[in-house]
Amino acid sequence: MSSNKKYWKSVEELNENSSIVETLRNNEFVEEIPTGDFLSDKESLSSSSTTRRDFLKYVGFSTAAATLAACEGPVHKSIPYVLQPEQIIPGVADYYATTMFDGFDFANLLVKTREGRPIKIENNTIAGAKFAANARVHASVLSLYDSMRLKVTKVAQKDANWQEADLKIKASIADAKAKGGQVVLLTGTLASPSTEKLIAEFIAKNPTAKHVVYDSVSESAALDAFEAVYGERALVDYDFSKANTIVSIGADFLGDWQGGGFDSGYAQGRIPQAGKMSKHYQFEANMTLSGAAADKRVPMTVADQKKALAGIYNVIVNGAGDAGNADATKAAKQLAAAGSKGVLVSGIQDKNAQLLVLAINQKLASEAFSTIGTRQIRKGSDAKVAQLVADMNAGSVHTLIMSGVNPVYTLADSAKFVNGLKKVKLSVAFSLREDETASIANIAVPAPHYLESWNDLMLTKGTYSLVQPTIRPLFSSKQFQEALMSWNGNGGSFYDYLKANSANYTNGATWNKTVHDGIALGVAAASISGSADFAAAANALAASKPANGYELVLYTKTGLGDGQQANNPWLQEFPDPITRVSWDNYVTVSPADAKKLGLENKIVANGGLNGSNAALTVNGVKKEVPVIVQPGQAIGTLGLALGYGKKAALKEEMQVGVNAYAFYNNFNNVQSASIAKAGGEHEFACVQSQKTLMGRGDIIKETTLTIFNTKDSKEWNEVPMVSLDHKEVEATKVDLWESFDRSVGHHFNLSIDLNACTGCGACVIACHAENNVPVVGKSEVRRSRDMHWLRIDRYYSSQDTFAEDNEKKESFNGLFGEKGSLGGFGQMENPADNPQVAFQPVMCQHCNHAPCETVCPVAATSHGRQGQNQMAYNRCVGTRYCANNCPYKVRRFNWFLYNNNDEFDFHMNDDLGRMVVNPDVNVRSRGVMEKCSMCIQKTQLTILTAKREGREVNVDEFQTACSAACTTGAMVFGDVNNKESKVAKLAEDKRMYHLLEHVGTKPNVFYHVKVRNT
Repeated sequence: MSSNKKYWKSVEELNENSSIVETLRNNEFVEEIPTGDFLSDKESLSSSSTTRRDFLKYVGFSTAAATLAACEGPVHKSIPYVLQPEQIIPGVADYYATTMFDGFDFANLLVKTREGRPIKIENNTIAGAKFAANARVHASVLSLYDSMRLKVTKVAQKDANWQEADLKIKASIADAKAKGGQVVLLTGTLASPSTEKLIAEFIAKNPTAKHVVYDSVSESAALDAFEAVYGERALVDYDFSKANTIVSIGADFLGDWQGGGFDSGYAQGRIPQAGKMSKHYQFEANMTLSGAAADKRVPMTVADQKKALAGIYNVIVNGAGDAGNADATKAAKQLAAAGSKGVLVSGIQDKNAQLLVLAINQKLASEAFSTIGTRQIRKGSDAKVAQLVADMNAGSVHTLIMSGVNPVYTLADSAKFVNGLKKVKLSVAFSLREDETASIANIAVPAPHYLESWNDLMLTKGTYSLVQPTIRPLFSSKQFQEALMSWNGNGGSFYDYLKANSANYTNGATWNKTVHDGIALGVAAASISGSADFAAAANALAASKPANGYELVLYTKTGLGDGQQANNPWLQEFPDPITRVSWDNYVTVSPADAKKLGLENKIVANGGLNGSNAALTVNGVKKEVPVIVQPGQAIGTLGLALGYGKKAALKEEMQVGVNAYAFYNNFNNVQSASIAKAGGEHEFACVQSQKTLMGRGDIIKETTLTIFNTKDSKEWNEVPMVSLDHKEVEATKVDLWESFDRSVGHHFNLSIDLNACTGCGACVIACHAENNVPVVGKSEVRRSRDMHWLRIDRYYSSQDTFAEDNEKKESFNGLFGEKGSLGGFGQMENPADNPQVAFQPVMCQHCNHAPCETVCPVAATSHGRQGQNQMAYNRCVGTRYCANNCPYKVRRFNWFLYNNNDEFDFHMNDDLGRMVVNPDVNVRSRGVMEKCSMCIQKTQLTILTAKREGREVNVDEFQTACSAACTTGAMVFGDVNNKESKVAKLAEDKRMYHLLEHVGTKPNVFYHVKVRNT
């Protein structure tokens, strides 16, 4: 029986003149809801019967109406080419090989462009291209389209042009030369042979000029030590794939230590092969990615780390029997036993510590430690920077020309630099943005993005890489190298100069081949080995005294790094792999210290995480910082990330956190600090409030190497059992549905190896870029409304190990009491003081028997023949039944329109930012569900490309954004029906299992049991 009764939600709606009702009515939908069309047909309404579908249609009218409004996308006029460029085919992507280096991050890349727009960063996999993109490099394509970039040259903070500025700079250089005044070129590490040659020519023409190299995050101690022993200012390029025993003392080599990029080699030794895998010891203060991956992690203050390093030196080099610490002694003995298959690294910013690293690896004759092909990516000198600031304040610097540096933000005593800058007759800043330094310099010149530039790089000695533009400059920028050529009186362009100079480094390769490949391999000679007073260095370290108060350990986060890309919303919203917090930096405190200081974290009613505020004081500088209580933090130490707290040239939403560079005195990342609880609470945006595994061993499966080698896989990779006809059978052999033949055609699977995954997050940002995933902002993330299609879950053990967690769970007996499951599971919510850590990437599992598909009332989600769970966005009416029925919680609901909406003022809210949008993937509107598509646009393109070329798809040619971005090999994607493919072989591996296997969903994503070498 049909009805046209009217219903109301509140008494206020009965008042026709209510302003509240009118406001809500106006703001509920962007466009007018077509209620008339929907309800005016009385005949159809009166004749309809109240079926389940009609009930959904009428009762869920507001959802349906929202969809009608939301799915009506805006119409934009498209302007065709008047003269179409021959090299651009509409709808077909072009790829250009290039190299990225911004003084902090570096990688060998392929840049995907569409219709002349760079839209995606890919890894260059050609031989010799060894550095892959991390999360920040993947996000750098969005920084190209940053609307806050410096667009025109400014003289005295007023718009001008380059010609006017160039005349002033030339006049100042001439005046300095005539008067004997000092001209200083202050740059970050350049690693560019052609640029360094230009600078040498500039200094030759201007004898009073000098070049000072400044790295905002210093590696000067390691550089000084290497220079003392080998006579060259460089860093060792370690190859962890050649090490069976790895000992790290304060070095987060899976993070940003000495530039990073070590994870690929490390992962090769972490996957058990022929019953063997590497053994990893980590001694550190902060919980890091390297500590999370270690087999044995020892929380330790930096003072104790120095003593441990000296002790290990005594065991390895002097043959002592004891390193002064039980864990250090054990690590030293295993290192000595490993010999050339062992390696030791350290991140302690102390020349003595770095000298001992060289001595230990020399004694071991470590294969992972090689002085052939040293890293050229850090060259800064702390002493020379300090001298420059002193010279500026003494008034002896006439002209200061800066490129790629922001000392007003990154120097601890930036006030001294600012005062010195006032005494400089002319200051010039070449900068991407009108940052803290550029905004007070006499002349600010907009620098081009690396995707708009020509350049060359030598990231490691003997390997020559080219940087080529992939788009014309978006603004009136001027490259620093072009300016140098102008000042040197060189004719021609920098491109011509670069091309002529490249012949010295390409080892006979032609210019065109080098541009095409992006890289040319030369021959690198080994650095000449030397020695130093290692014994004195060991004695100095052994005498290390603990800090007064707490040790503050400064570090760089996986998301923002040194802070250059602080205006990048992809990176701001990226959850930190360890804490799972986005849009913030914070001081990390151990649970024991937090209890003593009265600092706490708590989950509030809406599921958000709140934390205490703390007053942090270092060397008289005081800042109020929110607190994260961090399991695994060494007692007596605090952690704080650099790269936050920027204000200049940032949108308001991106101005988050505190500037930790203010604490970075003398470029030392360890400072004596005091901390006290401050008033109020801080609201964090944390995507994972649940911090433990809680004994659910079918989510993260793990075992030890001994058990892996000695016992049958059924014992350590147990298949869940269910009851069928009162008999116990394997859950994988029971179906609720009839299956169709999946052996015909392509069938896609994704393999994820928990041993190889380091939690680096490159896959998360790559997914963002490929699939136009929106940024929702801190407030929405706090409400658990993040839109990431791919998340990396981080689990802590409640006991010291996950194995002990499982033992505790299995010993539960009944509900109540000491061994009751209610109290027991409650206890397992609390992580151990030094927990084991596991990372697990989770996306849509593309179940062959998908729970979401059975509950969708409009068949918006359905299963494809190739194994993908597909979403038809224009059919979805937003009931969210699928999200409720998904056991993996991987579906995301568009609560709002995130595109072209001032409430979400990120890259999709301005024309420039939208240039990064991938045209192969539609931008979703509000009111619909979305989730991982297994990059269906990429798989179909691969199939069509092969068809067009008249061939079969090559083995392992299929890729998703996440698998292509994964540098460790943790993610492998492919056609499981092709038995020669990697993924087909991995599917047969005895470590393979499915997530929540007992549910019977039969996913097309599978995992590999984590094996620990303990």
